[in-house]
Amino acid sequence: MNTFARRMDALARLIDALSEWSGRTVAWLTLALVLVMFIVVVLRYAFSIGSIALQESTVYLHALVFLIGAAYTLRHDAHVRVDIYYCKMGVRARAWVDLLGTLFLLIPTCAFIAWVSWDYVSVSWSIHESSMEAGGLPGVYLLKSVMLVMAALLLLQGIALAIRNLLVLTGHADRGPERATGEPEV
Repeated sequence: MNTFARRMDALARLIDALSEWSGRTVAWLTLALVLVMFIVVVLRYAFSIGSIALQESTVYLHALVFLIGAAYTLRHDAHVRVDIYYCKMGVRARAWVDLLGTLFLLIPTCAFIAWVSWDYVSVSWSIHESSMEAGGLPGVYLLKSVMLVMAALLLLQGIALAIRNLLVLTGHADRGPERATGEPEV
């Protein structure tokens, strides 16, 4: 492997590490989500106490898990894939499919999400948007900002995926990116 390929591989590994860290960190919010939902149910049905803020926190937690976890999901190839041919393809053919999909579908989609979300998020920040419900959570603008974070993390992971597939196609790697099982593709 030449110096340029080594540097590209190092960049892909750095991006993978970021996705891994963010995904594993945000996964803990699923435990918090279950606990908060349990508390909401117990308070409502055992004590007839309702809390708009607690109920809204479940939406916040779910959104954080989904949005921040998207890059982690892509990194582990655990997203929904409906195919009849891909699973039967060789390493190079899969690399082509993944590279072209990343360049012509994933990256433009991330750019589009960032572009259409920018005004939505900036208006929310300008008014420091809060919940419209009495007793709801403040900081809706912070939650909306996570859409931009998701687009950025997914874009970065897409770049790492493209690098890995380019390394396969140029003969600098003999196998594709790791799959959802954690095992490298052979």
